[in-house]
Amino acid sequence: MSSGNIKDQLQAEWNDVLGRIASKQMFQSSWDIAAFVIFFAFIGLVLLLIVLVLIRCFCCCCCDCESSGHKKHYKQKVGVDNLGMEP
Repeated sequence: MSSGNIKDQLQAEWNDVLGRIASKQMFQSSWDIAAFVIFFAFIGLVLLLIVLVLIRCFCCCCCDCESSGHKKHYKQKVGVDNLGMEP
């Protein structure tokens, strides 16, 4: 591909975007709207997960969760023996 061809394609796309903004018709079909909603739902979920991770990190750093929490140390065996694994 020549650089002139790519430049013409980019110019055509840019003019198309500006034309849609000027006509206030951003979406041509219901599929465009659905893709837009799915894309922003995905972005929202990613941002929500990042916020939850940051809250978890800052909470544990400030509260010092590991030293203040009681860890259960089991002295007895927990669970069921798998007798099928015995020789």
